[in-house]
Amino acid sequence: MQTPAPVTPDAPAALRRPLFTQQWLDLTFIHWAVEPDVVAGLLPRGTAPDVHDGVSHVGLVAFRMHEVGLLRLPGIPYLGSFPETNVRLYSVDEQGRRGVVFRSMDAARLLPVLAGRLGFRLPYLWSRMAVRTEGNTVAYASRRRWPGPRGAHSRIVVRTGERIEEPTALEHFLTARWGMHNAFPGGVGYLANDHPRWPLYRAELITCEQDLLAAAGLPAPEDAPVSVLYSPGVPVRLGHPSRAPHHPDPLRAAP
Repeated sequence: MQTPAPVTPDAPAALRRPLFTQQWLDLTFIHWAVEPDVVAGLLPRGTAPDVHDGVSHVGLVAFRMHEVGLLRLPGIPYLGSFPETNVRLYSVDEQGRRGVVFRSMDAARLLPVLAGRLGFRLPYLWSRMAVRTEGNTVAYASRRRWPGPRGAHSRIVVRTGERIEEPTALEHFLTARWGMHNAFPGGVGYLANDHPRWPLYRAELITCEQDLLAAAGLPAPEDAPVSVLYSPGVPVRLGHPSRAPHHPDPLRAAP
């Protein structure tokens, strides 16, 4: 395995021909520390847990997807705009590319859910969802409809605080992820993204009631999150999936 690429707050390369454009808005990032061997078996072939100071992480990320667009076409106002809540892990492949692996992606629009599942083999799930903002408080709610486990849910409330002028190394590690690893049609691959540097804010976790981690095959957290962050959002471009080199045996050792 190559040495993992440096963690950089800015995208390492601009995407000249994005496949999708979209905006990610009103994001709350909640993270728990986890031992790498707990999540290694949940990652795609050819990837291993990415670690910071010897520890990997599980992320619960709630936000609003806004105006998803294909190629350079304008974003779609209704079908392309919806709440979403993701459970994600942190990965690195044999080329040293850092990314995330989604264990579940709850979304409130059925058509994008079907397109993501059938076209890209992403773990999208159709859920009843809402995002509400009042002053400096943001509330997210979701309850799964299909395919299941039906009724898996989350209720998250945060109070946003001051802007973080100089994020820590861990805060960059958890948010500056410039691609995803996934078992796309045709094999395991990597889909890059680019966007402006995250504007990050401190956030106080008021409520976090959820069973999405357990539904995604992860142990329920026993400790408080190691990081809670908020961002008003960024415009995002997603590239085309690129195939990873084929290896007959899974790579499960942490780098």
